[in-house]
Amino acid sequence: MSSTALSVPCYVSASTHRRKLYPVRAALVEAKPRPLPALRGGGGDGNDASAAAVTLSSSSSSAPSSFRDRADDMQAEVAAMARAANASVYTPELITEKYGRRPIKVARRALEIFTSLGSFAFNLWFDGVKGQLELKQRERAVLLRKTFTRLGPTFVKIGQGLSTRPDLCPPQYLDELSQLQDALPTFSDAEAFSCIERELGYPLDSIFSSISASPIAAASLGQVYKAQLKYSGQMVAVKVQRPGIEESIGLDFYLIRGLGILINKYVDVITSDVVALIDEFARRVYQELNYVQEGQNARRFRKLYADKADVLVPDIFWDYTSGKVLTMEWVEGVKLNEQDAIERQGLKVLDLVNTGIQCSLRQLLEYGYFHADPHPGNLLATPDGKLAFLDFGMMSETPEQARSAIIGHVVHMVNRDYEAMARDYYALDFLSPDVDVTPIVPALRGFFDDALNSTVSELNFKTIVDGLGAVLYQYPFNVPAYYALILRSLTVLEGLALYADPNFKVLAASYPYFAKRLLTDPNPYLRDALIELLFKDGRFRWGRLENLLVQGRKDRDFNAKDALQPVLKLLLGPDGEQIRDLVIKEAVRVTEAIILGSVIESYNSVPDFLRTFFFNINAIGPFVMNNAERESMLDLRAQVFRIWELLRSSDNFDPSILQPILQVLQEPEARQLGGRVVGGITQRLAARLLQQVLRDPPAVSPPAS
Repeated sequence: MSSTALSVPCYVSASTHRRKLYPVRAALVEAKPRPLPALRGGGGDGNDASAAAVTLSSSSSSAPSSFRDRADDMQAEVAAMARAANASVYTPELITEKYGRRPIKVARRALEIFTSLGSFAFNLWFDGVKGQLELKQRERAVLLRKTFTRLGPTFVKIGQGLSTRPDLCPPQYLDELSQLQDALPTFSDAEAFSCIERELGYPLDSIFSSISASPIAAASLGQVYKAQLKYSGQMVAVKVQRPGIEESIGLDFYLIRGLGILINKYVDVITSDVVALIDEFARRVYQELNYVQEGQNARRFRKLYADKADVLVPDIFWDYTSGKVLTMEWVEGVKLNEQDAIERQGLKVLDLVNTGIQCSLRQLLEYGYFHADPHPGNLLATPDGKLAFLDFGMMSETPEQARSAIIGHVVHMVNRDYEAMARDYYALDFLSPDVDVTPIVPALRGFFDDALNSTVSELNFKTIVDGLGAVLYQYPFNVPAYYALILRSLTVLEGLALYADPNFKVLAASYPYFAKRLLTDPNPYLRDALIELLFKDGRFRWGRLENLLVQGRKDRDFNAKDALQPVLKLLLGPDGEQIRDLVIKEAVRVTEAIILGSVIESYNSVPDFLRTFFFNINAIGPFVMNNAERESMLDLRAQVFRIWELLRSSDNFDPSILQPILQVLQEPEARQLGGRVVGGITQRLAARLLQQVLRDPPAVSPPAS
């Protein structure tokens, strides 16, 4: 081990009783080997060796699940759950009962919060009066950071959220508040090491061959040490919970919930259930206090999203995890808001942000299980260009119905279908079914008609949120708790992107995913949304289809085969009756455009002196049609060919893409539909031919005398 000139206390175990402290001079502290019985137990109070829940023999060393038997891994997880059996769970009744009987403590904390925030607000007001807001901005930013830090974990989390919003906070505030992500004051190393031994039931030196003498990072709820597992040699991150954290957070939520009750009762302008939002947030924070739950969250997240090569999720070591201690793989990386450090590694911040956005869209809209706290301290750029997700304490889920409704809502917004947008709020659970959405439509039109004067790709996510917020406040909306967490997640990502590019737009980066889902997802809600987008006033909008394909191909998971088969199944199924007539008319029009357009193109390639000889002595054209009709037909033919080229040139294109189409065309409904299309084409071509035969021959000028 390399040493540094740093003297810090470290535990070295001599027995399972009280340990002595002595100073060492090392960045990583070597723990002396101390052989213990190779037992795997399920307890964890440290008094009985048979109750220990760590594996000590080299033959059964703890390693990630990819290197160990699945049964052993499950057994270790069960043992970790047993160690966390007494973890606290948030209930409003519990904190009301607990702190309702302690009025003096509640009053003291309320006074502390009011005094601290009031002092900051007064200083800010006084700076404005003296015209020194800009001059003292750095000083006030430091004061705000210190105020949040002094007020404790609840307010630290508020500061973490603000640190990712350059649209809300000036740059100097962002710099200061970003320190709240992982540079908070630490607690005693002696307390941390004692907690590890108490929670896991074994002395430190029997678990780790080395552990950092001081924390690598300190967050709102705990601090992290870098260690090396004794028997596997793997480097791990060990997170230890702050002492007394439950008491601090519980009291703050009691006060905040009381404020929410007053807002619900007396503030009419806020129509959402503020108490419900506070309760949801409090449940998430309390879940963060159970590190076994966080480990299970990480495992689930890893299973769902780490299948992508550019996403990294560290694995969990259950043998060394309990309610207050979490051990996971060590990840080398740079925080996502450290642009210079990332670029020195030859990486681009926007590439990593785009990876984060695509992964977040899968979280929110595909599986519904999402990371609700993606601040820069929880997102790392690894040296090999991967985006690593950390800290899985705060997770949430998007209801299945809402996932499709969100995608449909974007489609309706693009289509300026404000009636459908208003109806989406039922599926999103914003409105009860008995609420009439008719008055909401003009408000949506009033905002989005102006906002959509720019292309959708130019829209800022904050613009959409602010616009919808103005509408929400005017009508009886009840914003569900999951929606607030979605907004937080996406606004954090947009805030990170704005560090690197002030003109970055989340919707522009997201639209390829929406296009791919619309084109390939067989979900009935999305199929209906696609039909609404492609058909208008009885005509098929080929331009919209082309744009969807152009955007969809930008998504690396786009598959042209998937984009065709669901549409055919819908068309031929019982739910496709309403669009079959439209499709038949469009198929006839397209076939005519391809056939006649090809003839016109061939005609145009014939030398002028031959045209009059072969085409009824007519140099104008082979068919009777005006210039506008001819140009429209050629444009349609060109557009259809471009769409086919987009499909054909997809990265994963395979001629077998036509196989499912041929299979579908063998069905009786397809043959009947095909017969109607052929009949329509025959009638159109016959009419064209008859018109051609019966047209008046061109006048021949008399010879000059």
